[in-house]
Amino acid sequence: MIPGLKAVVFDWAGTMIDFGSRAPVVALCKLFEAHGVPLEEAEARADMGLAKRDHIAAILRGPRVAAGWTARHGGAADEATIDRLFGAIGPMMREAANECATLIPGAADVAHALRAGGVKIGSCTGYTRAMMADILPAAAAQGYSPDVLVCAGDTAQGRPSPLMLWENLIQLEAWPVSACVKVDDAAVGIAEGRNAGVWTVGVAASGNGVGLSAQALSALPEGERQARIAAARKALEEAGAHLVIDTVADLPEALARLPIS
Repeated sequence: MIPGLKAVVFDWAGTMIDFGSRAPVVALCKLFEAHGVPLEEAEARADMGLAKRDHIAAILRGPRVAAGWTARHGGAADEATIDRLFGAIGPMMREAANECATLIPGAADVAHALRAGGVKIGSCTGYTRAMMADILPAAAAQGYSPDVLVCAGDTAQGRPSPLMLWENLIQLEAWPVSACVKVDDAAVGIAEGRNAGVWTVGVAASGNGVGLSAQALSALPEGERQARIAAARKALEEAGAHLVIDTVADLPEALARLPIS
């Protein structure tokens, strides 16, 4: 497909599945509601892409949530609190992810075309391996099965460190990094790619930055829809994305514009 391209490593929610990256928001809001500190959707989305324990910790550091937690529970959240919440979110994430496991249009076709061109397909996610248990067979049934999956907890550090991405490249035996690409809808995933030294492609319309299902996005007035996509695009560009596309269906054209070597 693209001369010299060795591997493409995809994020999951908002990039290849779950248009709008809805599942983590649903699970996080359910979790904090159950503990008496309801979240606003923007608070759940602010640190999307982090490993879920890190994501929970980041939410608890937010001034409004921190104050609400102290008022509701009589003290500030500590490491034990984070551990307890992380232990509770697993089943909620698995349920939400299972309900939002539809592939984004074009995802399977793009992966098939890359593989047919000799490109290896990796993937990494802020979900734990247990959270991915139902997603993998659901994605496979729709035609998408990456060669490698690296989950939160599989490496010593998650995003924005490059370790999950490097683990993909090690398992794929793909090098040099200048011949590899990371595709992600979240700023922290773009930072992961930049820290790893690969090319990065941001995904704006289907991702966390817009945060709407395909149906909800298409229902918006044209001006509002384009404004929301433009804001998501700007955030990914500011995070360092080399290129930004609307959805993964646009990836082949973007890859052709990268100086892969």
